[in-house]
Amino acid sequence: MVPGANGPAGPDTATPILHDTEQTRTYPCESCGGELVFDIPAQLLKCPSCGNTHALSGPSGPVGERDLNQALAAVRNPAPSAPPTVSTKEIVCQNCGGHTTFDGTLTATRCPYCATPIQRDDVHAAPARIAVDGVVPFKIDQAAAKAAIEKWINGRRFAPSEFKKYSQAGSFQSVYLSYFTYDAHTTTSYTGQRGDNRTVTVGTESNKRTETRTEWRHVSGQVANTFDDVPVFANDGFEESRISALEPWPTEQAKAYSPEYVAGHLCRTYDRDVEACWDSARSSMESEIESTVKRDIGGDQQRVDSRQVTWMATAFKHLLMPIWLLTVIYNGQPFHVYINGVTGEVQGARPWSKVKIVVAAVLAIVVIVALFLFFGRSKS
Repeated sequence: MVPGANGPAGPDTATPILHDTEQTRTYPCESCGGELVFDIPAQLLKCPSCGNTHALSGPSGPVGERDLNQALAAVRNPAPSAPPTVSTKEIVCQNCGGHTTFDGTLTATRCPYCATPIQRDDVHAAPARIAVDGVVPFKIDQAAAKAAIEKWINGRRFAPSEFKKYSQAGSFQSVYLSYFTYDAHTTTSYTGQRGDNRTVTVGTESNKRTETRTEWRHVSGQVANTFDDVPVFANDGFEESRISALEPWPTEQAKAYSPEYVAGHLCRTYDRDVEACWDSARSSMESEIESTVKRDIGGDQQRVDSRQVTWMATAFKHLLMPIWLLTVIYNGQPFHVYINGVTGEVQGARPWSKVKIVVAAVLAIVVIVALFLFFGRSKS
């Protein structure tokens, strides 16, 4: 028996196979020749065929933060000879010889012929791309994710019956998607006006009434804000409002990146770079700064005339977040449901059954008419 097989993981770790010609990697099982995957309940590499387990060999310790200004300078001034960082690439599966295509920012998938998990190394290693710093591993396994989906779908009262049979018609995948998270400390000097409301009585006799009047006075001051791990989704092609609704992400659970966490799961690297995502993060931070200034002004109403923000200690991390993704095609239109792979939060779109809505409306009308007739006869 191979050490660690079919039992608790010991110090032994799996040895990945790096396929230089294809610039990919796989994790073959030393016991049976199958392929190891990151097993969510065990948080280890495990062979689905024989149960052989291996401890993760990746780096331990907290995920380091990187200086944002240096990263922005590198993005704005790329090396003139830098090759394209993302492209469509067809590779040969080293297990069965089948051809697999990596489109765009996809960096981990399965061979469509033998289901071997394959990771593309050249994108993460490209000089012009920002490497992954950390990963928040899946904690919700497939069984728990399907139970959450079932509960969510069954709660959609007017969803078509065909949609509720997603297990036969839908695609259900575990995928790591890319985020940039940002830290900053700010001090903000401001000028503005504080409005204090007071109620006065005006008019006489029958025209007497109360009115609210605001007394304004000029104010100025300084506030401080500290931001930690403000997340910005870095992939295209998804419903960002629903992805955002999966927050908050437990970034404190992030582990230093190792490709072992991705084994057996899909993975996307970023579509929007650290600069584009910083624009979104900065906008979010500035909104919070505005709220802090208004709280500092106090009173019943506030006007902010000017503010000068000083940004300090700006840093970032490139993280992978775990999401279970259900895709169902209904009447030729795709509907997506997303599950936070750590907290189990479910967000998604659903179709509406016109038949069920019409039936419900007819039944409601029947009930209303019946009640009308009943009370009409009782009065007579």
